[in-house]
Amino acid sequence: MPVPALRKVENEIERQLRLLELTKTHIERNIGRHIRLLDEKRSGIGRKIEQQIRQFERKRGIRLDDEVRFLRSWIERPLSTGAVTPSGKMLARTMARYVDPKRNGPVVELGPGTGPVTEALVQAGVAPSRLVLVEFNPSFCRILKARYPEATLVQGDAYSLRRLLETLLIQPAAAVVSGLPLVTKPIRMRLRLLRDAFDLMLPGAPFVQFTYSVASPLPRRFGGFSAEASERIWMNIPPARVWVYRRGDQKSGIRTQAGS
Repeated sequence: MPVPALRKVENEIERQLRLLELTKTHIERNIGRHIRLLDEKRSGIGRKIEQQIRQFERKRGIRLDDEVRFLRSWIERPLSTGAVTPSGKMLARTMARYVDPKRNGPVVELGPGTGPVTEALVQAGVAPSRLVLVEFNPSFCRILKARYPEATLVQGDAYSLRRLLETLLIQPAAAVVSGLPLVTKPIRMRLRLLRDAFDLMLPGAPFVQFTYSVASPLPRRFGGFSAEASERIWMNIPPARVWVYRRGDQKSGIRTQAGS
C-alpha cells in the first residue's frame, strides 16, 4: 500500500478511536449521573420511611431503633443486609441452642447486625469475651461495640473469612453462627465460606445458618458435610429455619423445635 494511502488509513483509525473514546466518556458520565440520581432517590425513600416510623413511635410511646436501622440499611444495600428487620427472639434463641457454651474456643458470629443473636448467645452462657463479631456495616459496628465492649469486633467482608480471621484466632473456633444472606450469593462463594469456616473450627464444630428459604442454602448434593435443620419458626417475621452444617457426617443430636 502506498505511503499516502497508509497514512490515510491510520488517520481514519485514529479518528474512529477518538470517537469511541468520546462515546465511552459520554456513556460513563450518563451512567454516573443515573447512579447518583438513584442513590438520591433511594436515600430520600429511606428518610421518608424513617420519618414515618418516628411519627409512629411518638404516637405509641415506643422506640424501634434497631428496626429503623435495619430497614434503612436494607433500602441502601438490599443484597448485603438481606433482612428488613433484626432476627426475632425465637429465631435467635434457636440458633444459640446449637452452640455448646462449655466447648473451648471462640464463637464467631458472621453478620450480627445489631446483635439479637449475639444477645441470645450471651444468654445461653457464651461469655462476651469469647465472641468474635464479623460485621460489614459500619453503623452496626458502632452499635455492637457499644453493646458488647468485651467482644472482638472485626469490620470486614465475612466472605473473606480466612483472610480476616486466620491470624486473629489464637485457637480453633467452637462454632460459627451466620446471619449472612447466603442465598443472594453464588453457590461457589457459599461453599468457599463453609470450607473456610470448617478450617477455622474444631473438628465437628457447627456452622449455624438461618434462612427464610424452604431449602438448605448450602446444597447437600456437593457432599463433604452433614446438614440438619430445625423446625420452621413461624413466630419469626418472616418465618425462618435454622440449618446446622458439620464437616463429614457428624451430628449434634440436638433437634430444636420451633416452639421450644
